[in-house]
Amino acid sequence: MTYHRGQLRFFGEYAGLNDVAAFARWLAPMRASEWVVYAKRPFAGPKAVPAYLSRYTHRVAISNQRLVALDEHGVTFRWKDYRVDGRTRNKTMTLETDEFTRRFLLHVLPGGFHRIRHYGLLANPSRRANLAKIRELLDGAPASIGRSANDIATVAVWPTFVCRHCGSPMIIIDILQRSRPIRAPPVERAHA
Repeated sequence: MTYHRGQLRFFGEYAGLNDVAAFARWLAPMRASEWVVYAKRPFAGPKAVPAYLSRYTHRVAISNQRLVALDEHGVTFRWKDYRVDGRTRNKTMTLETDEFTRRFLLHVLPGGFHRIRHYGLLANPSRRANLAKIRELLDGAPASIGRSANDIATVAVWPTFVCRHCGSPMIIIDILQRSRPIRAPPVERAHA
């Protein structure tokens, strides 16, 4: 069990559950309940699941394009009713400002929580070891992809940089040359 291996810890108001007896008392009523886990295949197939999740993992709760109006009546915005097909799918809704703010803040994660977590090769417990092994196996392969022999020789003499966060060497894939100097817009001068 994860708890007995010390992999499940409690903090704050739940810190008392770190005591084995307190945790057992807290867990007892849940063991008496009958837990029924029901999972079914997604209606549109497995490919629909990432499409559904991607709408939420890489975006803000509501984009500016969906905001229609902000006035004394509240906030009006567009939303899509996925239960309906056709022209009536896109709808507008007006909420009082307080209610709109409350619903928006439901999508803000508490401090310390992450919307996206890495699994597999980039999972946090083994990330350094995995990346070191990947770099060893690649042996500088990213620098030579799509380059001629002359370019590869140039890449080999590039300086090496070390990541200030993890201390791993950084691999330079390409250096972008500036086409023109960056400059500020012209300033009008007052004539004396």
